[in-house]
Amino acid sequence: MLYEAGLPPAMFAVVTGDPREIADELLTHPDVDLVTFTGGVAVGKYIAAKAVYKRQVLELGGNDPIIVMEDADLDEAAALATAGSYKNSGQRCTAVKRLLVQARVADAFVERLVARTNAWRHGDPMDPDVDMGTVIDVAAATSCETRVNDAVARGAKLLAGNVRQGALYAPTLIDHVDPEMNVVRTETFGPVSPVIRFDTIEDAIRIANGTAYGLSSSVCTNRLDYVTRFVAELHVGTVNVREVPGYRLELTPFGGIKDSGLGHKEGVQEAMKSFTNVKTYSLPW
Repeated sequence: MLYEAGLPPAMFAVVTGDPREIADELLTHPDVDLVTFTGGVAVGKYIAAKAVYKRQVLELGGNDPIIVMEDADLDEAAALATAGSYKNSGQRCTAVKRLLVQARVADAFVERLVARTNAWRHGDPMDPDVDMGTVIDVAAATSCETRVNDAVARGAKLLAGNVRQGALYAPTLIDHVDPEMNVVRTETFGPVSPVIRFDTIEDAIRIANGTAYGLSSSVCTNRLDYVTRFVAELHVGTVNVREVPGYRLELTPFGGIKDSGLGHKEGVQEAMKSFTNVKTYSLPW
């Protein structure tokens, strides 16, 4: 398809094989000028350490929050939170992984979340009538279940889901989650909605910034002073107001900081900068 679209010949190749046999050669070979990778933090950091003195563009994990302030449209926020948590079975780096909700509106917001979570149809991924299928494998589903069970054992309240059948894991909602619980401290890669309640915007910013990740975020508010603070103070690559963390256009730069990666490989201008070299020249007039 690329060649039919006009790509000059001999510009595109696919090499397949066991990473244990080919990865180091690809990362260290002198003919390789740039390495780009999308995946987990551990492998990304291995690449960064191995591909020394090569340009790297790494898009790694995320632990993206949706932050619901007291002035938010709660129906809109609940719709965003549900879609952000459960689409693609929650298996996206920009999926909603943490739900930070201002305490005064938390009960009303959670009530809406329960209804939407219970209405999210899950089952056979080949069935066109379901909203959500399985996660990638049984181990991934078991990991979600284990993390939720650990949070509940430590005081979180299970409100919906946490039912596993093989690789099928139900949309799951837990409330009163502590920011130090593993279910939100590290990336839970699946359809889990952990609700963390907070009092002030300072609390929200501190909790949002309190993990090793910094990819994207969502903010539900109509107050420009809140928006201004979140944009300035959240340690992330993207702040989306009244949209899911994964919202972006093809032209907008997309990348993260901290353990979420290095550089940008999406967003037309930033991608061109990442994949080309700057050349300066002068003329004698």
